[in-house]
Amino acid sequence: MKMRLFLTIALGIVICCSVVNAQEHGKPPQAPPQTPPQSTPHQMLTFQMALMKRGPKWSPDPSRERAELRRRHVAHLRSMLEANKLMIAGAVSDDPELVEVHIFRTKSAEEATAWINQDPAVAGGYLVAELHPWMSEDVMKKTTPAPGKFTTAYLGFLTRGEKWTPERTPATEALQKAHLENIQKLAEMKKLVVAGPFADNGRLRGIFVFKVNSLEEARSLAATDPSVQAGRLAIQIHPWTVPEGILP
Repeated sequence: MKMRLFLTIALGIVICCSVVNAQEHGKPPQAPPQTPPQSTPHQMLTFQMALMKRGPKWSPDPSRERAELRRRHVAHLRSMLEANKLMIAGAVSDDPELVEVHIFRTKSAEEATAWINQDPAVAGGYLVAELHPWMSEDVMKKTTPAPGKFTTAYLGFLTRGEKWTPERTPATEALQKAHLENIQKLAEMKKLVVAGPFADNGRLRGIFVFKVNSLEEARSLAATDPSVQAGRLAIQIHPWTVPEGILP
């Protein structure tokens, strides 16, 4: 598992860096170096991650109408999990805008959008989706979680830091190497269980998911990242309440 996670992250970031630098320097992207098939048994896939934010009809006030909408929303998510269209979904409770994060088992933004629009909370204006392509191995467990069984993980969004630059230099390459080595160390500690880059070359660069006992511990682990320390990346971490049994 630890090497699998490391190879997932390393390959994904190498692919993204190749594409980003080619785009920013006007050159066609080069394929990453090829390795023998027996050395790469795990495959990077593209999924769609939806950041579910407060919609125009969002209200924190309890009401029968809102409770019914919530019930229908949860039932829809459960049906998507059972149909293997949704990998995982969970609530974020500490952000003024972000409400939930969903990851869909498709590389197609159009297909994910169609599924999102079927959600009663979206159709009712309670939630709106911000969609991003995200790369990872298919590490989430394919299972139907027991109703009412949840666990709290810690979801970190890596973003461009104050000292981020698009250039690839010996210094940035050395920093990237140290960044990947630190990821491997956190995976070996069994603290970091999911990670992967976004594929749309925006402000958001990737995610970390920590299985630890507290937000403070997750922040402490994230602060060991050399790219975060150098200001090339920044990270914002949220408690993420997800169904039990899906995270690796």
